[in-house]
This record gives sequence, structure tokens and C-alpha cells, in this order.
Amino acid sequence: MAGSRKKLGPRHKARKRAVDFLFEAEARDLDPVDLATDRAELSSKVDSVAAVPEYTITLVTGVAENLDRLDEVISSHLQDWTLGRLPAVDRAILRIAVWELFHANDVPPVVAVDEAVELAKQLSTDESPGFVNGILGQVVLVAPQVRAAAAATSQKAAADDSDDIHS
Repeated sequence: MAGSRKKLGPRHKARKRAVDFLFEAEARDLDPVDLATDRAELSSKVDSVAAVPEYTITLVTGVAENLDRLDEVISSHLQDWTLGRLPAVDRAILRIAVWELFHANDVPPVVAVDEAVELAKQLSTDESPGFVNGILGQVVLVAPQVRAAAAATSQKAAADDSDDIHS
């Protein structure tokens, strides 16, 4: 019982909403960040429009800002498939999960993978949960190196900025 309650927590709902926005933006050829931000503004003015969780905006923005890199990582782990052949909902789920694996330091890798699989169960085909789990099982192996490289890059940038200030 506790497990099902956890899955429906605020972060799960935020992830599901982010999948919805990424899916809708792709289908309608819209900017996902603009779509999510506009919907958040609308929800503050119109009671019948569901509120947009802050974490949803974080996810949509993170995916949009890193889309090429995320797609490159996902594509490199697809065997006999291309990213374009995947169902759009699976693309959105994978993009969010890979972004969380690489950038969300407060999300344990097992949680990012479990949440993605749960979303695939709820939103996609019968084959999708296993497929998503398989891809993310490979990506999770490189995630620590990606995080470490990103941390080193940001530390170097901070040091360079500090040097610029002191020069």
C-alpha cells in the first residue's frame, strides 16, 4: 500500500505532467518551455486549469535545454531502432529520466528509472515498460561519469569566474 501511495506523490504527478507537456509540444510543434509556462500562468488565472508543479517546469526546461545531448545518449543505446520510430510518449519519458539521471542530484538513479517505468506502464504500450527499463538500465551505468564531468566543468567555470573577478 505504501508503495502505491508513493508513486502517486507530488514528484510523480509532476513527471507525468512534464511528459504531457513534452508530448503535446512535439505533436503541435511548440516550444515545450513556452507551453508549460503559459499553462502555469493560465492555471493561476483560471480555476478550471490544473496548477503546474514547479518540478514540472524544472523537468521541461531541463529537457528542452539539453535535448540534443539527451537524444544523442538515448539514440546511442537503441538497438535496431531510431529515436524517431519510438512512440512519442516513450521519447518524452526517456528524455525526462535521462535528464534526471544526469542532472537531478536530489533524485536517486533507482527512483528516476522506477518512475520512468511506472509512467510507461500508465501511458504507453505493454512493451514500453520493459523497453524503457532496458534503455535506462544501460544509461544509469554512465550517469555517474556524466554527473562528475558536469560537476568538474561547473567547478572550473566557477574558478575561472573567480579568477576574472580578482584580475
